[in-house]
Amino acid sequence: MSLSPAFLDELRARTSLSALVGKTTKLQKAGREMRGCCPFHNEKTPSFYVNDDKGFYHCFGCSAHGDAIKWMTDQRGLPFIDAVKELAQAAGMEMPAQDRASAAKAERAKGLHEAMADAATWFTEQMNGIGGAEARAVLAKRGITPATARAFGMGFSPDSRGKLKTALKDYGDPALVECGLLIQVDSKEPYDRFRGRLMIPIRDARGRTIAFGGRVIGEGEPKYLNSPDTPLFDKGRTLYNLDRAAPAARKSARILVVEGYMDVIALAQAGIDDAVAPLGTALTEAQLERLWRISDVPILCLDGDSAGQKAALRAAHRAMPMLGNGRSLAFVTLPEGQDPDDLVRSGGRQAMEALLQQPQPLVERLWQSEVAAGPLDTPEQRAGLKQRLHELAATIADPSVRKEYENEFKNRFYEHFAPKRRAFTPAAPRAQGKRGPDGQWKQPIAPPTEDVKAFHAAGIDPVIAKAILAGLIRHPVEIARHMEVLGSLKLIGGALGRLFEAVVDVALEDQALDSARLRTILAKSGFDAIASDLLRADTMPYSFTQSGGDPARARADLDEAIAIMVARPEVDMALGEATASMQAHFTAEAFERQVALVKEKQGLELRLANLVQSNEDARSFGSEGN
Repeated sequence: MSLSPAFLDELRARTSLSALVGKTTKLQKAGREMRGCCPFHNEKTPSFYVNDDKGFYHCFGCSAHGDAIKWMTDQRGLPFIDAVKELAQAAGMEMPAQDRASAAKAERAKGLHEAMADAATWFTEQMNGIGGAEARAVLAKRGITPATARAFGMGFSPDSRGKLKTALKDYGDPALVECGLLIQVDSKEPYDRFRGRLMIPIRDARGRTIAFGGRVIGEGEPKYLNSPDTPLFDKGRTLYNLDRAAPAARKSARILVVEGYMDVIALAQAGIDDAVAPLGTALTEAQLERLWRISDVPILCLDGDSAGQKAALRAAHRAMPMLGNGRSLAFVTLPEGQDPDDLVRSGGRQAMEALLQQPQPLVERLWQSEVAAGPLDTPEQRAGLKQRLHELAATIADPSVRKEYENEFKNRFYEHFAPKRRAFTPAAPRAQGKRGPDGQWKQPIAPPTEDVKAFHAAGIDPVIAKAILAGLIRHPVEIARHMEVLGSLKLIGGALGRLFEAVVDVALEDQALDSARLRTILAKSGFDAIASDLLRADTMPYSFTQSGGDPARARADLDEAIAIMVARPEVDMALGEATASMQAHFTAEAFERQVALVKEKQGLELRLANLVQSNEDARSFGSEGN
């Protein structure tokens, strides 16, 4: 079928956009335009305008913009060709001619759609009749109201092999077999597929019934029975309730994925309309693509039991190759033994919304799964974890997203296996300290506490950080020895932080690396300019940043600089807390603590000054000797 620009222009011209939009969105006259609250985002003050003369709508709040066709695809969730067909039918226009095979296929599909619609009506009639009492009791027991049952078109199939077949006999057995309503075994007489079940219509994006799900009433297997794949229904590409959820999701800016029909129905009854469910299978690539057309980050709300969590993990792995900029998944884990239906029945909508406020990102779900996969006590086991994470990231097709996952996994690995860190105490005994070659006392290097990790991001002195990074480039063999505490440098943003990560990665790959080779590798990665700037002798007054010099002194001074860098944010935070505590409630103990911390801070500043001075003295002595 060929849709010419002239045909599409004529279709737009014959369509009253305000009438089309007004079917689902309340509009009021505003001059020559119509105005209302935007259906694409929540707002209290109308900022959504429809202009019939120009044939477009526009929201000044969220920038949604389009014509009649785009309204049908974006707000109704229809495929393009279906949107055009529906608009053409309303406008009294004939669609361009199809080839003979396509026309025959479309005519056959039309007949199947009509058969499925009549079957849905018949099942609903059975539900409301005398024979549907048991089905109505099942709904009442589950807390499903008659209004909800009507909204979802729920019905009942009598426990009979031929009642539906008789009711729809005008369509003929072959058509009813083709659309999955009858079962044909060899050359035997076809019989009803659904018997003695609560019937739930499965609809396409246009709201047409294309299949059924049947829940057994009483005892029997299988508990749930779906229609087979047919010319109308492909269960790997269909999401239950998409026709109702897509418009709601565009307004709420989210789409939820739950396990089954009853979860979707219970959530809708509680006022959460933006939920869909796969149909008895794990999420497929086609279903993920459909979800991403609605929201960049669909939220999977799967049951808290083992099966639910395995399904969540399968979806996570399946999504990895398809991730893109901004396109991901998030996860909500329900309480053990509960599904969404249980949760809203016991706690109402607010219980579900509370969980939805803090979804777990995809990267966190993957990390937790791999860490919990087995023991990590030996170097070999930790190497296995690192390899699994590397392989996971490698499945991502988008290079920029893949690089971000590689970096994130690497950072989490270093963070997770860093030694436990002890809290900072100003008056802690220093018996473990030692004196260096210059006679100065050297504080033992201790990693920062977990409590100050966030504070480090702002607390680290960038001047010291640059000097230390320059020293590591001069002396890369020192990196492995200080890996426990160098994690602090990862908190520095921008080019400096990226350079640090590159230096550490390269040095840990080859612990015998020398400075010249390290700089060559950095230059190939685009870090030549910043590395050269750091190594300028006139900007860094420390022994470890200079070329040549005494290696033993450079090593000792680098130890000292790292110790100062790590300690300063802890002292600053502790001093801030002590000052605030004393201002709130003055005591002699609080005052003494504040004084001790002030002295500690001054001591750190003096130690840094001594590093600079000792280097100047050494350089002067060397000049005089020459």
